[in-house]
Amino acid sequence: MRALHALFGAIGLISLSAWGFEPFVVKDIRVEGIQRTEPGTVFNYLPVKVGETMDDDKAAAAIKALYATGFFKDVRIESDNGVLVVFLEERPAISQVDVNGSREFDKDTLRKALKQIGLSESRIFDKSLLDKAEQELKRQYLSRGKYGVSIVTTVTPLERNRVAITFDIAEGEVAKIRQVNIVGAQAFKEQDLLGLFVLTTPGWLTWYTKNDQYSKQKLSADLETLRSYYLNRGYAEFTVDSTQVSITPDKRDIYITVNITEGAQYTVSEVKLAGDLPVPEDELRKLIKIKPGDIFSRERLAESTKAIADRLGNDGYAFANVNAAPQIDKEKKQVAFTLFVDPSRRVYVRRINVAGNTKTRDEVIRREFRQMEGGWYSGEKIALSRRRVDKLGYFAEVNVETPPVPGSTDQVDVNLNVTEKPTGNILLGAGFSNSEGLILSGSVSQQNVFGSGKHVSVGLNTGKINKTLAFSYTNPYQTIDGISQGFDVYKRNVDPTSLSVAQYKTSTLGGGLRFGVPVSELDTVNYGLGAEQTSLDVFADSPQRYKDFVTTFGNSNTTLFGTAGWARDARDSLIYPTSGTYQRAFGEVGLPGGTLRYYKLNYTHQRFYPITRTWTLMLNGEVGVAGGYGDKPLPFYKNFFVGGATSVRGFETSSIGPKDSLNAALGGSRRLVGNAELLLPFPGLGNDKSARFSVFVDTGMADDTFAFSSLRYSSGIGVTWISPLGPMKVSLAKPLNSKPDDREQVFQFLLGQVF
Repeated sequence: MRALHALFGAIGLISLSAWGFEPFVVKDIRVEGIQRTEPGTVFNYLPVKVGETMDDDKAAAAIKALYATGFFKDVRIESDNGVLVVFLEERPAISQVDVNGSREFDKDTLRKALKQIGLSESRIFDKSLLDKAEQELKRQYLSRGKYGVSIVTTVTPLERNRVAITFDIAEGEVAKIRQVNIVGAQAFKEQDLLGLFVLTTPGWLTWYTKNDQYSKQKLSADLETLRSYYLNRGYAEFTVDSTQVSITPDKRDIYITVNITEGAQYTVSEVKLAGDLPVPEDELRKLIKIKPGDIFSRERLAESTKAIADRLGNDGYAFANVNAAPQIDKEKKQVAFTLFVDPSRRVYVRRINVAGNTKTRDEVIRREFRQMEGGWYSGEKIALSRRRVDKLGYFAEVNVETPPVPGSTDQVDVNLNVTEKPTGNILLGAGFSNSEGLILSGSVSQQNVFGSGKHVSVGLNTGKINKTLAFSYTNPYQTIDGISQGFDVYKRNVDPTSLSVAQYKTSTLGGGLRFGVPVSELDTVNYGLGAEQTSLDVFADSPQRYKDFVTTFGNSNTTLFGTAGWARDARDSLIYPTSGTYQRAFGEVGLPGGTLRYYKLNYTHQRFYPITRTWTLMLNGEVGVAGGYGDKPLPFYKNFFVGGATSVRGFETSSIGPKDSLNAALGGSRRLVGNAELLLPFPGLGNDKSARFSVFVDTGMADDTFAFSSLRYSSGIGVTWISPLGPMKVSLAKPLNSKPDDREQVFQFLLGQVF
C-alpha cells in the first residue's frame, strides 16, 4: 500500500511539474540543487539537448526518468528565457548504520545482511527499505529461536544531507521446545520415535547443540527420518498427516505436535525382474536384498536397485535406470515388486581430465587409474581409481564426475578434481640440560618430492648423550608395474657416561634396501635386506642387560637381517576412513653371516564399521612375537615396547611391562595391543573432515609371556585434527588398572609441522 501511494504521488508530481509547459527551443540547460550527483548524470536522463524543442511530453519523460534513478525526492523543470532549468532535491545519503543490543550475532554479520538488501553506508537512503531491513533482522533472530525480539529503528538527520540509521534491538529470551508429541503411534512407543528426532526438549548438552530451539529445516529432516523408520519396517502406507507448531504468548515455549497414520505392516510376496537385461538374470537376482516373505523395507529395496544399476555400470551402462513398481494387496497385507531395468545406452570414456593438482604431476595421479581412456565405462574401476588416488595421501579432497560428452550419445568424460594438501612434515626441537648441554633435534620428510610421488626424509638429533642421523628414500613406482624401491641409512651414538645412573657407550651404523611388489589392487608384498654394525662398551657399573649382551655377543657385532611383509588395505579412505579393513604382517630375522640370531613377527588387523552415516567404530588388534635362535638370545634392544599415544594411551611411551632396578622399562619378547574407538564428527563442524572426535578403550602388554595379568587398560577421549600447523592427535586418558611402578601420562599429543 505504501508503494502504491508513492507511485500515485510521483505521477502527481510529474503532472504538476509538467503542466502547462509551453514548447520552446532550448538555448541552455542549468541544473540546480545537486550536491553529490554529477551534472553529466542528470544530462544523460534528459530527452532533449541544446538547440532542440522542449515540450510537455519530453518534460514528463525527463521527470519520470530522474525519479526512477532513486537519487532524488523532488524534481521540477522550468523555463527561464529559453534556458531549461532542472531543480533537484537529492535524497540523503546514509552516513552510518549502527546496531545496538546485539549479543546473539556479531554486528558485522548483521551489517552484511542489511547491505544485501541495500542499506549500508554511502548508499542513498530509501525509507521503503527500513521495513525490509527490520524484517531481515528479525529473520536472523528467528533462525536462532528468539521469537520475542523487538527492533526500534531511528533515523537521525545530519549535516550535508546525510542521515544516521540506528537499530536498537531487544533480543529477548530464546524460545525452547517444551514438548514434542507424536499422535497416532501404535506400533512403536512414542518415546522411541522421539529418540529419532534431532529436535528435542532441553537437556544437558542442548546448550551447545541448540537442538532444543525450533528450526523448520530440522523438523523437516526429523519427519523424513520418521517416515524412513516406518517404511523400513513394513509400513508402506505410512503418512504424516499434519504438524502443528505453537508458541506461548510470552514467546518463550514451543510445542510441536505431529499427527501420523501408520497403516498396516506389509510383507513382500514377490520380486520380479523385467525390461532389458544385458546381464544374466541369475546374476542380477543375487544383488536383490529383499526376498519374498521379508517385511517390506524401503532401504533394502533402494539398496537392491542401486546394486543392479552399479552392476550394469561396470559393463559400460553408465546411465542405467532401475525402477521398482509396487503392486499392493491390501487384503493380504502384501506387496509385490517388479524391478524394471532400463540399461540405456552403453558408453565408453572419451577422456580423463585431472584438475586441481597445482604441485603433483599428472602422471602421479594417472598411474593410479584403473579406468582407461577409450575403454568401456566401468563404475567399479572409476570408484577404485578414486580410492587409489585418495590413498596417496597427497590430497585433502578427491572428487570424480562423469558428465556426458556434448553432442554424443555414447561417450562420457571422467573429471577428477583434487585439492592439494601439504605433504611435507618438519619436526624441530631444542633444549638444554646440565647433562647433555644444548640439544637440537628434528626431522624433515616429504612424501611428494617436487610432485613426483617420491618420499624422502632426514632425521637429526644432536646432544651430548644421544646423536642420530638418518636418511630414507622411497620411489613407489620404480617400475611401471608399481614395484617400489627404497633405502635407509642411519647412524646412532649413545654415550650416557656423564650420568651417574648408566655407564655404557653404543655406536650403530646401518642401512638397508627394500622393495614393495603389488600382487593385487589391495595387496602388497614387501621384502628387504639390511646390515648393521654395533659397538657396545660397558663398565663395572653398567646395567646388567648391557653386560649380558657383551658376554653373549661381544663388544662389537655385525647384524645381517632380512625383512618380509604383507599388507592389505581395503579401507574406503586414507584421510577419513569409515569402512573397510587394514591388515599388515611383518617379519624381521637375523641372517647367517651376522653375529645376531633373532626373529621378530608382527601382525596388525584394523577394521572400520559404519555405525551410522557419521559414526564409525574402529577396532584394532596387534600381536608380536620375538626370540633368538641358534643358541643365541634375543638382543635386548629388539624387545617389544608398549605404552603411549600410539598404543595404550594414558601411560608414558614404552613404559608398560617389566622394569629394571632403575625403573626403566625392559620391554619383552611378546606384544599384545587392542583398541576400540568410536569415531564421531567433531561437534559443531558438520561435514568438515579435518577433525574427528573419539571415545576409546585401549589395552596392551609387553612381556616375555602372553600373561593376561600383564595387560594394562585405559579409556578416554581424543581428537584428531588436520590443523594448519600439521596433523595433530590429542588424547585425555585414564589408566584403569595401573600398578605402583607404572608411569601415567593422562594428557598426550602428537603434532607435526607441515610445509
